[in-house]
Amino acid sequence: MTVARQQVTQARRIVVKVGSSSLTTAAGGLDADRVDALVDVLAKVRSGGEREIVLVSSGAIAAGLAPLGLARRPKDLARQQAAASVGQGLLVARYTASFARYGVRVGQVLLTTDDTSRRAHYRNAYRTLDQLLAMGAVPVVNENDTVATDEIRFGDNDRLAALVAHLVRADLLVLLSDVDGLYDGDPSRPGTSRIEEVRGPADIAHVQIGSPGKAGVGTGGMVTKVEAARIAAAAGVPVVLTSASRAADALAGRATGTYFHSTGRRSADRLLWLAHASTPQGALILDDGAVRAVVHGKKSLLAAGIAAVEGEFSAGDPVELRDTAGHAVARGLVNFDAKEIPQLLGRSTRELAQELGPAYEREVVHRDDLVVLQP
Repeated sequence: MTVARQQVTQARRIVVKVGSSSLTTAAGGLDADRVDALVDVLAKVRSGGEREIVLVSSGAIAAGLAPLGLARRPKDLARQQAAASVGQGLLVARYTASFARYGVRVGQVLLTTDDTSRRAHYRNAYRTLDQLLAMGAVPVVNENDTVATDEIRFGDNDRLAALVAHLVRADLLVLLSDVDGLYDGDPSRPGTSRIEEVRGPADIAHVQIGSPGKAGVGTGGMVTKVEAARIAAAAGVPVVLTSASRAADALAGRATGTYFHSTGRRSADRLLWLAHASTPQGALILDDGAVRAVVHGKKSLLAAGIAAVEGEFSAGDPVELRDTAGHAVARGLVNFDAKEIPQLLGRSTRELAQELGPAYEREVVHRDDLVVLQP
């Protein structure tokens, strides 16, 4: 067993993500045998009491297709939400019954990006998940598709899983799908081989990554899985990418799938959410001095450094911070509505406080609510 795979066996808190195609039939509807097979593996992993499992599970929309008489996943958001509403109950009921065979309870946790990029909501999400684990339950996490709009969606559960791994301070993320790892080409063609380990982005820069899986009931593909692995690895969480049928081998540290080494340091803050899970509702254009202060000086954004404002947003929304050339240099949660900011442009906080009151003697974006984007 390699050193990397030994780290898998030593992981105490593990986030496992499973895709729709691994739980359902192509026509829609849950496959009870597949769910039970996955639960058998996860229950065994946590049976000694030393390891904790957080399960990020797709499948709600797919599970709702057949009961609603839908032949395939709908493209419009309203019918996706309807299918998710029906399917989410079926999905959690199936997990509840399956884990009950081992005397294990599950807890449903549905998230939107709004629940994770805002400071108070982020803390609440962590406390809920941490308490479920402390009480011996298995959290079953999914995006809240029944209420999420295009503007506030994670987009796929691979990215959600990476962010949950960061949120709960996991020791390992396991991404399960219908493919047994990352290949250096189309795995259906002769001559291609599985990539066993990825130590950094340069290792796979030459790889052409394919599109969504064959089943056609999910939204993800290898692109989203590799991106999720990159996000988790950058946050200090190693990743194993493999097929659901090889979950037991992966969690036992055997040489299956692709192992992504962590590339960054573990962080307890929520800024990873802001960088990867939020959708900017507008933009603030910064002068050169403000760009230097925010990007290099790690300062808050003050009204004096803002040259222009774009879009319509409310206080607390995520916005992009751009330089005068239009390049996004940072992202943050704004403290004022878009309609308030034009009267603040280029003015000092002292001047604003004297004229408009003490409520305006504050940062437009506080440093604690700001993340600098990689160039």
